[in-house]
Amino acid sequence: MPEFAVLIYANDSLHAPTATKEELKECDEHFESLVATGRMHIAYALTPRDHARTIREAGNADGPYAPGSDVVAGFYILNAADIDEAMNLASKDPAILTGGGVEVRPVHSGGVIAGT
Repeated sequence: MPEFAVLIYANDSLHAPTATKEELKECDEHFESLVATGRMHIAYALTPRDHARTIREAGNADGPYAPGSDVVAGFYILNAADIDEAMNLASKDPAILTGGGVEVRPVHSGGVIAGT
């Protein structure tokens, strides 16, 4: 079955190192519902933007890649028959309800690296 990456865009990630279960409840419920369908097999929540560092050609290592705009707050990989099904599954992501959004893209190649 084809794989689709779902990139979560939001003002910032809710997954601060000090985040409580209550603060992450909506995110966890969405995650658990996708796991229950058997369609999601990998997911990563990223920490807030103030934990990010960027390396550019000039050697600059300051803050997030795109300061002042929405950032990628996390991502997950879905198994779906096609992009329409992947869009339907991703349409319930809590980021959408809080003014952010998700981007669904077909995965070209890759996966877990053997030996890691």
